[in-house]
Amino acid sequence: MTLAEIVFEQRKLQQRYGVEGYVAGRYVEAGYSVTMKFKTPKGVVSFVAKKSGELIAADVIYGSVKVNTEHINAIAEKAASINAKPVLALYGSGPRVTEDATKAAEEKGVAIRRFR
Repeated sequence: MTLAEIVFEQRKLQQRYGVEGYVAGRYVEAGYSVTMKFKTPKGVVSFVAKKSGELIAADVIYGSVKVNTEHINAIAEKAASINAKPVLALYGSGPRVTEDATKAAEEKGVAIRRFR
C-alpha cells in the first residue's frame, strides 16, 4: 500500500468506528489487514488484524474504566477460540489497569497496549 492509501484507510476507519477505528488504523499503518467487529464463538472483538500468518484479536477500551481480570479473561477466551494472539488496547489515559489484571495478563499471554 502506498502512504496515501494507508492514510485514506485510517481516516475511513476513524470516521466509521471512532476510537476503535483509530486504533485499527494504527495496525493498518504497521502493515496489517484489519477486519472490524469480528464475531468469534465466544463473542465479538473490536477488530482482528492479520499480517503474514500472524493473527491478532484486539479489544479496545476507552473512557474512565478500571480494567480488571474479567476484561483479561474475556479477550483471552475470544482470541483462543480463533487461534489468535490476544491484545487489550487502552485508548487515552482514562482506562486504569489493576494489579490483579496485569498478573492475569502475564499468565494468559494477553498483551496490553496503550494508544494516545
